[in-house]
Amino acid sequence: MHTVHTVDLRNREPLILGSTPLVMGILNVTPDSFSDGGLHDNLDLAVAHARAMVEQGAHILDVGGESTRPGSETVAVQEELDRVIPVIDAIRNAGITTPISIDTNKPLVADQAIQAGADIINDVFGLQGPDEMVEIAALYGVPVIAMHWDKLWDAQTEPMSSMVDYFIRTLAIAEARGLAASQVILDPGFGFTKTLAQNYQILRELPQLSKAFSEHGILIGTSRKSMIGRLLDNLPNQRLAGTIATTVQGYERGGHIFRVHDVGANRDALRVAQATLYGP
Repeated sequence: MHTVHTVDLRNREPLILGSTPLVMGILNVTPDSFSDGGLHDNLDLAVAHARAMVEQGAHILDVGGESTRPGSETVAVQEELDRVIPVIDAIRNAGITTPISIDTNKPLVADQAIQAGADIINDVFGLQGPDEMVEIAALYGVPVIAMHWDKLWDAQTEPMSSMVDYFIRTLAIAEARGLAASQVILDPGFGFTKTLAQNYQILRELPQLSKAFSEHGILIGTSRKSMIGRLLDNLPNQRLAGTIATTVQGYERGGHIFRVHDVGANRDALRVAQATLYGP
């Protein structure tokens, strides 16, 4: 059912991706993220939320300092650094040892975040942005979550074949610059330039992605997104039930890591799904 992968981390135990799902807790330190903007944008609030997510069962903390919601404004490099580096420092100084991913598309932010204590790069450009991003990952030997975001995508695009082609390019870039294939985790990028129908087709046909890239872990990031809100006609903070449905279906179709806002509820749902597939 689930492929098994070992993803090495610097100075920490490796991530084991397999039948046991891993929960990634979202820590946005932004004023304008679509769901939780402004809720954790000072150090005390950020550390408290990080600690709460770890207590609820988060295996990874995903720190981001720039919103990628539709219509959001680009953040300057220094401003993003000013948002995320103190938070990573504070989390580590608080004694929280949970792996941290830095959610950024800026190589300098990734570099400084790793030096501050981050363990993983979460790149929304899927390594198809600045060349320096993959070079930094290779230099430090850290894994990369490569998200699918094809800005040429439209309503007529055939989702799975196009996504496979995109990730083939991503992996070729990684190989050419010395990043081990085992260090690349793939994220279908739910919501990014995709229609409502395309999002649900990708979720439904996720096993095709797992089959095409059997040597790579898969991350599912549907939490509170518009693919749920548009279907149910509700607001981001009303989308927990819809998120859990997509989380469980993503797990049943081969997903390994689940990037969510509501850690405890999603972890409980995943434990039940795991018991159903593999036994309690």
